[in-house]
Amino acid sequence: MKIVRNEGSIHLKRWLFMLLAAIMILSVFTGCAGNKENNAAGQKESASSEGNASGGTEAAEPLDLTLMLPIFKTNYPKDGSPVAAKLEELTNTKIHFEWVPNASYTDKFNITLASGKLPDIIYVGDVKASSFVNAARSGAFWEVGPYLKDYPNLGGAKEVILNNSAIDGKNYGIYRGRALGRNGVVFRKDWLEKLGLEAPQTVDDFYNMLKAFKEQDPDGNGQADTYGMVLVKWTGGWASGFDTIKLWFGSPNKWGVQDGKLVPEHEYPQYLEALKFMKKLYDEQLINSDFAVMDSSKWNDPVVNNKAGVIVDVVDNGARLDDKIHAALQKEGKDEPDRHYMDVIGGVTGTDGALHTLPTSGFSGMLAIPKSSVKTEEELKQVLTFLDRLNEEDLQTMLNYGIEGVHYNLVDGYIERSGDTVLLESEVEGLNQMLPFIPEDKAKLVKQTALRLKQTEVQKANEATIVTNPAEALISAVYTQKGSQLDNVINDARIKFIVGQIDEAGLKSAFEVWRKTGGDELVNEMNELYSKTGK
Repeated sequence: MKIVRNEGSIHLKRWLFMLLAAIMILSVFTGCAGNKENNAAGQKESASSEGNASGGTEAAEPLDLTLMLPIFKTNYPKDGSPVAAKLEELTNTKIHFEWVPNASYTDKFNITLASGKLPDIIYVGDVKASSFVNAARSGAFWEVGPYLKDYPNLGGAKEVILNNSAIDGKNYGIYRGRALGRNGVVFRKDWLEKLGLEAPQTVDDFYNMLKAFKEQDPDGNGQADTYGMVLVKWTGGWASGFDTIKLWFGSPNKWGVQDGKLVPEHEYPQYLEALKFMKKLYDEQLINSDFAVMDSSKWNDPVVNNKAGVIVDVVDNGARLDDKIHAALQKEGKDEPDRHYMDVIGGVTGTDGALHTLPTSGFSGMLAIPKSSVKTEEELKQVLTFLDRLNEEDLQTMLNYGIEGVHYNLVDGYIERSGDTVLLESEVEGLNQMLPFIPEDKAKLVKQTALRLKQTEVQKANEATIVTNPAEALISAVYTQKGSQLDNVINDARIKFIVGQIDEAGLKSAFEVWRKTGGDELVNEMNELYSKTGK
């Protein structure tokens, strides 16, 4: 057979072969280049992941969080404001704050609880309040106790504080740690010095200081426009100072023990003596006449604005007030930077000649996590990771003082805050309400002035003179059901007696109402519970 070669076909095949080879070679080079690009991208992703292990992740979606917290100012940090935004960046979160004025927080808390529309994290001011106890027992909040050991900071929670904050031995939130001996008296040191007085040591000294602050023109403006002590309507754990003052007269702290039995504080004659003292201060206009309606967000204002000289509250408020006075005077060009305008004491000796100090429970409320908003265990662990992260030094410092170079500067390793009080209130103050301080306060320190050193000394010394509540750890079913109503009976009667709307007979009549509307049941049950403690 004669083979006929088709030269055109051969040329075509050669051309196709060469084209295919060229394509393959090109693919190889392109693949190499692509691999280099992919490797670079992979290295970037890896670096990102490594960075995120220590500071948040870009790959993961931000955790949406809503927090309901108390605020003590009329101005407060808004969502997305500089410090809040930095917090979101460092924790990979998107946060919405629901700020509630502290004076009305209890009402708002109960309304929110009843609505069923709860935030992801909610501050609980009174962990033994009936509304919260009932909700916790019904399963509305996560029991966090078993999870704490899995977190480096939360795992360091103090056992005694966990016990104090527990309900039926279970922990339904992350406590906010506080110094045990934190309460005391803060007062205008410059006023005291101007009038030639010494720091008060007795109840009489305390009264005379208030009287002098009203009558002797301590601010030197030639007008009768000052008074002694600021009270506010807050009737929480400190009752705006009264819960400290009552101890000076020998009253117990919530419950006393007589012949091995628990007795409510208001049935002690010393409690009545303390109320008579408060009425005397009111009658002589040594305290503000509007205390029953004054919002606690304005508690500090009269002291800073030269209207009042004393607040009975936490002693660390002394330095905060001192800073505000310095800032105000600096704007007027009248500041004396090396001078302290405030001073603090743990208290005054009572009628028995001894010191009696109101302790904290080692914590100030807790941060609870509702199951209605945080629905799964996985989501719970994300929230706990966030709360654990808040206890690191950088976030404790930032949520206390703001951003370095904006809200404070570091001078010799110490915090030196901005004098711009409006800036601090609108971007920083209040954010520390979310800090658990577990296992401890790690934040950088403000320069340790003589006043701040004294505050620390007073808090430590107070621990030796605290008056404990013998029923602190007891949970009453009666109080759970009727606690709010019973507390209101006493609080209303107390205010009415101080302002003169009822006399002693009316006060005792109110105490009888307390007995008949559940008080007798409460006393009986509390004693049953107390008898089982073996004390």
